[in-house]
Amino acid sequence: MKISILYEDNHLLVVEKPMNVPVQEDNSGDPDLLTILKEDIKIRYKKPGNVYLGLVHRLDRPVGGALVFAKTSKAASRLSDMLRRNVIERKYLAVVHGTPDQEKGQLVHYLLKDKRRNKVSVVSRDHPKGKKAVLDYEVLDTKEGLSLLSVKLHTGRPHQIRVQLSHIGHPIFGDQKYGQHLTKPGQQIALWSYSLELEHPVRKEPLRTISTPPKRKPWDMWEFV
Repeated sequence: MKISILYEDNHLLVVEKPMNVPVQEDNSGDPDLLTILKEDIKIRYKKPGNVYLGLVHRLDRPVGGALVFAKTSKAASRLSDMLRRNVIERKYLAVVHGTPDQEKGQLVHYLLKDKRRNKVSVVSRDHPKGKKAVLDYEVLDTKEGLSLLSVKLHTGRPHQIRVQLSHIGHPIFGDQKYGQHLTKPGQQIALWSYSLELEHPVRKEPLRTISTPPKRKPWDMWEFV
């Protein structure tokens, strides 16, 4: 499997995760991105033994786009701390059904994950196991009953963007889990990790990587730079 590398140095590896590939090994037994990248590094750099590659954040299996890995334990520790402090700017593009009432806004919900069903739901603020989820969104354009949204994450809860947008009545196009009533079988979810912006964990220089969605429905309704 050919994986596009968006940025690489001795400390970081930023790649474009293909759609429908798990980030790490799961029960499906399908090839996973972490294993593929470790093997690639081993071959490209002729490294003996095991290759270190730190997984610091994830994307849902059906979602594609920019994803950063750490090539050293120092970078992994610093990236994890940056994520906790919310100083890595993660922006996504999403195509949703309908148009939100407000052109831009912030969504705050409390989410609960059912691990057995691998499904997340919105619960009340005082739920003992609910975890706060925050995102900002902006409507970039609307065509043919669909809206293109820019989404900025402030927290990294499982399925967060999908659940929050569905909860306000605008499920993501092709979301088989949180938009079943509007999604046709076989449709691919239109959620893409578009931009990662951070301070390099070792060099302390600003770093921004961009990954543009594929030219397929519904993304082909718009031009991306």
